[in-house]
Amino acid sequence: MKFSAVKGMRDVYPEDARLRNYILDAWRRVSLRNGFEEYDAPILEYLELFTVKSGPEIAEQLFGLTDRGGRNLAIRPEITPSLARMVAAKINALPRPIKWFSLPRLCRAERPQRGRLREFFQWNVDVIGVESVQADAECIFTLVDFLREVGLSPAEIMVRVGSRPIVLSLLRREGVCEEAMDKALLALDKRQKIPAEAFEAMLREIGVSAGAIAGLCEFLDTPPERIVQRIADSGLPGAEKEIADLQELESALAAMGVKEYIAFDLHIVRGLAYYTGVVYEAIAAGERAVAGGGRYDRLLELVGGPECPATGFGMGDVVLGLLLAEKGKLPPELTAGSLEFYVIDAEEGTFRQVLDITARLRAAGRSADYGFKRQGMGKQLKEADRRGSKFAVLVRREGLSVKTLATGEQTETTAETFLEKIR
Repeated sequence: MKFSAVKGMRDVYPEDARLRNYILDAWRRVSLRNGFEEYDAPILEYLELFTVKSGPEIAEQLFGLTDRGGRNLAIRPEITPSLARMVAAKINALPRPIKWFSLPRLCRAERPQRGRLREFFQWNVDVIGVESVQADAECIFTLVDFLREVGLSPAEIMVRVGSRPIVLSLLRREGVCEEAMDKALLALDKRQKIPAEAFEAMLREIGVSAGAIAGLCEFLDTPPERIVQRIADSGLPGAEKEIADLQELESALAAMGVKEYIAFDLHIVRGLAYYTGVVYEAIAAGERAVAGGGRYDRLLELVGGPECPATGFGMGDVVLGLLLAEKGKLPPELTAGSLEFYVIDAEEGTFRQVLDITARLRAAGRSADYGFKRQGMGKQLKEADRRGSKFAVLVRREGLSVKTLATGEQTETTAETFLEKIR
């Protein structure tokens, strides 16, 4: 019987692991330098933790199971509910602000497609306990810091920022009732992905007139450089705080030096119902979303905690890896290993010296390897090159040579001098 990986899951071969580790290392590096602390949570949670946040329909989008005690469990499709649960459990003991990040492995029971698998890693960055929009600015800055870290320019990717409350105010002004808000938001979230006729049909179905649809679209289509001012001039009822927040956010991001990556765009509403304020997506050229997030001030209450402001974002490794490959942003060393030294017996009878030098390099914390099979020096040099080694150490009875494989430069020395320098 022939076996294959489960549909939508990944076999991670060494070349795939190099890419995955490059992404995870960059996520962790950027998080730590921006003052976030790492956390993790169980891969299994009670199913209700996810349904209380997203409704019973979420059960169709995750992998659920019943344990021996009859309890309904789920493999986590996201980690934000786990974060809310953990913070709620120790809310009085945790110093504010809570700046945490995580790199969880997640599973979702959805249809696999390009850039979206059933199993993936996700970078989650959150700030909890800060009501000020500066917390949103901090998360957006961290996201842009990562985009710059991996070489993505504003011409290749932008962070589009919207406001859920502003859009709700617009919908109310156009006569949309509260009971129809979720459907209206869903239509707006899909607007740029479906034909105009289908979008208009979704709004007409909930009672929005043709004139109201036209007015709404005209407002939403305001150019990014004018949108904040237009919102401020619009006189939207009950939206004074949100308007001030957008103006403060724009000012903070400009002061932090990332304005060139930011475009204000009210088309961004995000599909999940728990968002309560600023929302945003990192969208690459070609309208591909790479990351998304926003403010979720009521999520802790849903899991039994107190009212507590919170904001954050997530980014998956699958679509990011595809984008970096397409844009030529992956370091060349990812195509081969990252070995530092490949030790070669350049003369017959020196294999025991090869083993000794290799072991001592490893003891010094340097990556080193050698060939198990005795071959000519030419074949061993080819193997060193295939392994991506930086240096070849050619061992002879009387001394050794260290060859820089990228340039061909070769230095003569002795084993003890070489190893002393390494130490």
